[in-house]
Amino acid sequence: MPQLHFLTPDGVTHTVEATVGQSVMAAATAAQVPGIVGECGGCCSCATCHVYIDAPWFEALGPLDEMETLMLEGAVEPLAHSRLCCQIEVTEDLDGMMLRIPAGQL
Repeated sequence: MPQLHFLTPDGVTHTVEATVGQSVMAAATAAQVPGIVGECGGCCSCATCHVYIDAPWFEALGPLDEMETLMLEGAVEPLAHSRLCCQIEVTEDLDGMMLRIPAGQL
């Protein structure tokens, strides 16, 4: 099982065991990671699963689609490496990925 690491603004890392094929958001909400709400259930319509992803991982994920891009415009503190984790499918290749939670999302 791939492990995903969620870093909260206070410096605490929450490591989650994820199942291949599920969304990163589903893995985070099942583990009750602070700051990942997933209010819309993963439909890309609320931006409550917004995260920052470090450059090597961000580039490996591929491009954002139009809906995710539009939703990120309304997210808390979006940056160049922002993603909605409901739109990221867990694969073995994501093992060890670090996702940073925006301070304003807690």
